[in-house]
Amino acid sequence: MHKKMTISLDETVYEGLYRTVGRRHMSQYIEDLLRPHVLDTALDDGYQAMAADQERETEAQAWCNALLADMADEAR
Repeated sequence: MHKKMTISLDETVYEGLYRTVGRRHMSQYIEDLLRPHVLDTALDDGYQAMAADQERETEAQAWCNALLADMADEAR
């Protein structure tokens, strides 16, 4: 869902924004600039990159399986 917001800009900044991105693209341009500063997506991006690394995933799965085997052999 989008929320409407009114902001004030210096006239020269507005004109530069208008020339650079055009009237219909200003909101998206500003949102794209702000998003990394107000939403913490770095952790999500890191997890996605790790999940895409098949070699790392294979090693992690082997490590988890070894831990499970160790726990099964442990005296209770």
